[in-house]
Amino acid sequence: MKKSVLALFLIGVLAFSVVASGCIGGEKTTTPQTTEEKPQYAGKIAIVYDVGGRGDLSFNDMAYLGASRAAKDFNLELKEVQSKQESDYLPNLRTLAQSGEYTIIIAVGFMMTDAIKQVADEFPNQKFAIIDGYVPDKPNVMSILFKENEGSALVGALAGLIAANDGKDKVGAVLGIEIPVLYKFEGGYRFGVAWAEDYYKKKTGKDVDIQVLYTYTGSFTDPAKGKTAAQAQLGQGAWVIYQIAGAVGLGVFDAVGEYLQSQGKEFGPPFAIGVDSAQDWIKPGVIIASMMKRVDVGVYKAVEAAVKGTFKGGIVELGLADGGVGVSTIDDVKAMFNSLPEDVKKKKLEELGFKSEDELFAKLEETRKQVPDWIWQAVDELKQKILSGEIVVPKAMNKEQIEAIRNAKSWQEMEELAKQWESSS
Repeated sequence: MKKSVLALFLIGVLAFSVVASGCIGGEKTTTPQTTEEKPQYAGKIAIVYDVGGRGDLSFNDMAYLGASRAAKDFNLELKEVQSKQESDYLPNLRTLAQSGEYTIIIAVGFMMTDAIKQVADEFPNQKFAIIDGYVPDKPNVMSILFKENEGSALVGALAGLIAANDGKDKVGAVLGIEIPVLYKFEGGYRFGVAWAEDYYKKKTGKDVDIQVLYTYTGSFTDPAKGKTAAQAQLGQGAWVIYQIAGAVGLGVFDAVGEYLQSQGKEFGPPFAIGVDSAQDWIKPGVIIASMMKRVDVGVYKAVEAAVKGTFKGGIVELGLADGGVGVSTIDDVKAMFNSLPEDVKKKKLEELGFKSEDELFAKLEETRKQVPDWIWQAVDELKQKILSGEIVVPKAMNKEQIEAIRNAKSWQEMEELAKQWESSS
């Protein structure tokens, strides 16, 4: 099948993978089917997508997953609104708020922060939630943030250890628009790579110095930019590339997949790492794991609070301990794939060349077996130390802080930065 057709099909598939009905973009209303266990009709909720939109295979689709699950659980009607450009944010939010029909209106993405602040003041009785926006001081706005630095530290450790074990000295990161939330991803990833250097030296006695190549593409929607950036990093020797760029990451996966094909390899390394959702299934053999940012969990919690009367404005931050971030498992991938309608699953399997779901999952298992067990165990060790508080991962929130992390010589130095920033906040 031609690559362009396959890319379009993949986008369609994820739209199905996060919901059994609906379509990409536009405005629509979804009314969940009722069952005997359903409460009485509880009203309406609305979600406004960023310009990346549904079908990005990550961030926006995960937001929809949480909203649709909440709508089903609480017997709500769900209104979806797609922002085609940044100038749509304010009118989209204002139109929904003016109607007075919605229990809560959810804005997906940091870029809508200013619009949410303005509309929240105009409609003080309307409840809002924003994903990744920092609005700490409005009683009608719940800001849902994530500790992307923690989850990214885990995949940074994975990337660093894979590279070190193979005698390589470079890993990569392809990012979207340069905004504070992406500094959290980048900084955490760098911390994990530095931790991997230290871990590997203690395990083997060998010094390693792994460089992190990074590219901000300036987009969340253009896969071609991701492909170009990844190809450049592969050319420089990147052995694992973490995509942190929404739909741009599809191009990263293509670049790594084509590189492997050119080498006559069915499996990495080099590998790609997915982001936000369990993206492993998109290119079995190429994507070793994904850093899951559970936007669905955050959206669901916001709706639940609004419906149950426990809603409070302010900051809600979800990390490893809350199930808000983490490294994808095969079970995560299975759960996503098994949410597909049967006809879509069948078509997806055919396009990937598999005769059954078992074959697909076996390929994913085999992909992970390309990485030694001790590396996976090391990643889990880091996770447990973060959970216990023994290790603190830095959270860069501005240009000065991410530069400090970039210039740090060890994970211990980065950790000291984290403690300084926490004590001064």
